Amino acid sequence: MNASTTDTSTSQRPRLGSDFPRLWWSAAVSSLGDGVTIAAAPLLASRLTDDPRLIGAASVAFTAPFILFGIPAGLLVDRLDIRAMMVRVDIARAVLLTVLTLGILGGWGGLPLLYVCMFLLGVGEVLCRNAAQVLVPFITPQAGLSTANARIMAAQEAGAGFVGPLVGALLFGVAMALPFGVDATTFLCSAVLVSRIRGTRPIEPRPDSAGVLSEMLAGAKWLYSHHLLRSLALVSCLINLAGSAMLAVLVVHSGKVLHLGPFGYGVLLACQAVGAVIASRLAPALTERLGREAALVATAALIATSETVLATMASAYAAGVALAIFACGTVTWNVVVVVLRQTLVPQHLLGRANSVYRLVAWGGLPVGAAAGGIVAAEVGTRAVFGIGAVVMAVVAMALLVGARRQWITRAAQSTEQVPQPTDTD
Repeated sequence: MNASTTDTSTSQRPRLGSDFPRLWWSAAVSSLGDGVTIAAAPLLASRLTDDPRLIGAASVAFTAPFILFGIPAGLLVDRLDIRAMMVRVDIARAVLLTVLTLGILGGWGGLPLLYVCMFLLGVGEVLCRNAAQVLVPFITPQAGLSTANARIMAAQEAGAGFVGPLVGALLFGVAMALPFGVDATTFLCSAVLVSRIRGTRPIEPRPDSAGVLSEMLAGAKWLYSHHLLRSLALVSCLINLAGSAMLAVLVVHSGKVLHLGPFGYGVLLACQAVGAVIASRLAPALTERLGREAALVATAALIATSETVLATMASAYAAGVALAIFACGTVTWNVVVVVLRQTLVPQHLLGRANSVYRLVAWGGLPVGAAAGGIVAAEVGTRAVFGIGAVVMAVVAMALLVGARRQWITRAAQSTEQVPQPTDTD
């Protein structure tokens, strides 16, 4: 739908489709449960052992599937009925958490069971996050993609990053098994909501000659051949590197520099969720007003500004504002690039191309966390933020050069004109 065929009310409040509220509520409820478990799992591990390495292993077990199973998950998303797969995965996660709950109540829920559950929950998260992104273009008109993605990201950030952890910590204080039982219930609710979605992506027949390996590589080959999305994946990696380094040392910075206790640190993290929710409302309008190229430049500049504030100002209030700005920048960035992937990638490759893109983008997370810790130990936390500010300033300049060349507009035009490749191309 082009601008000439839309009226003022539609351009201001784009229609998202009758199925979108069900997908949004599913994302909101399951993300709330994710946040509950993300907070409760380390607390449970700390009750079972005093070894920091074994406590941290619970988080490692949850995040490892994002790297290990990203590409296979994309293949499954492209091969299967998305709606049915999401329902089955949610039910499986509910059963898994029920087992963990019973194990804790029965006294046989030790660290091995916790690690296995967290790992399998991570696998389910990889599948459902990818599937939801692929499903959005099939249930939402193209004019509403920015708004739809922004609202889902806000629900995920608020649930997993703010409300969920607070609820999880409170529930764990009442009973150790309670948070995991609540999370099991959220996944059952999510399964019911997704099952009521009427629209889904049609399953296209696969050529008999296409093997699993060739299908998995098809998404990587396509993404590598697309200059714009390949470049944005690398930039996303740099953003995640800088952001992960910042968050890895934030707890140290809040204590030693800002002189905050654990509650103050929690409030700082909550500022990110506030920024994410604000961005979910502003990002579509900002993108429409500035254009996608300029919006990406602005987001990189916002992230650079937030890192600069953290590096130069020893104020808890300034740090809270900086973290909110950081979240505004990252959510706006994600809204723009997710819509680009949903519109530029051929539909039959969307799951696999998404997985490869995220694999590249998320590669910066562990590297940034490790580098941030090393730099902070040697020269202090301010240096970590300063380096991040420099990196993001360079990224902003590179994006400005791309914006002057209108690389997004040209890529969209070329995609409309060139025939789409097949899996065997």
